Amino acid sequence: MSSCRPNGYRWFIILFFVPQIIFAQKLPSRRSGLPFAIREVSGMARTPDGQLWLLNDSRNPSELFRIDPYTGHLLETRNLPVPNRDWEDITSDSSGNLYIGDFGNNGNARRNLCIFRYHPATGALDSIRFRYPDQNAWPPTDARAWNFNCEAMVFFHDSLHLFSKNVFKGNFVTKHYVLPARPGEYVAELRDSIILPNRVITGAALSPDGKTLAITSYIIGKKLGFIPHTKATAYFFTDFSGSRFLRGKRAATRLPKCFIARQFESIVWWDKNHWLIANERRKPQKQALWRIRNGK
Repeated sequence: MSSCRPNGYRWFIILFFVPQIIFAQKLPSRRSGLPFAIREVSGMARTPDGQLWLLNDSRNPSELFRIDPYTGHLLETRNLPVPNRDWEDITSDSSGNLYIGDFGNNGNARRNLCIFRYHPATGALDSIRFRYPDQNAWPPTDARAWNFNCEAMVFFHDSLHLFSKNVFKGNFVTKHYVLPARPGEYVAELRDSIILPNRVITGAALSPDGKTLAITSYIIGKKLGFIPHTKATAYFFTDFSGSRFLRGKRAATRLPKCFIARQFESIVWWDKNHWLIANERRKPQKQALWRIRNGK
């Protein structure tokens, strides 16, 4: 029996559904393994041309890694002629600059906090040096006041926004600092703060339209003094005014775990519904790149 449907109907099917299939194929896998070279991945950024760059934290060479976001395969390694005292996060601007946060400060005693600005296409490299306005002792006498470590940063307009990582025995306050995104020496501006109970902040990313801030967080502890107890969460902030990110509406997504929570320390925007996150290697868990939804 011949079909009574007009040819126009077939064209509608082709024109409507084929783009949907192609779009669906462009999503990265839910999970992709990362090379052993990036086993301590601590930061991740996506440049305007779609390149995905990752870095390792302290005790590793001063290297940037470009990977295929669909497979996790290593495409390129860049060696930079600057130290990796404690690289913790990386972000990018609309001109393609990468900002490398050498501001890890677990002991709260560093006086050489720095952000390197690097352009992968031109090789231009310079630095932004800073200190916190509210730190008067290195380290503070009371360890519960150790809140001058940082593992999360985003670029917005002409500024860099940093989010502090509190110590596990602290009060779980995350402080929001702001710096000019240009070479020089600065005193950061303390703009805001928020309490996220039982979570410390390990990574941050901003959507290209500047309307959604995402941060990764976790907690490591023990129940009954010996049973490992961990949780990892991504928070999404929306409906904020200007750069008052932490004043926005908040949603949360629990991150994938294997027996215990993975150590997620990096996140980056993919599209309006999805973000990519990466976790460090911690036996028996292997380093990996994950796709998650945006918490809606």
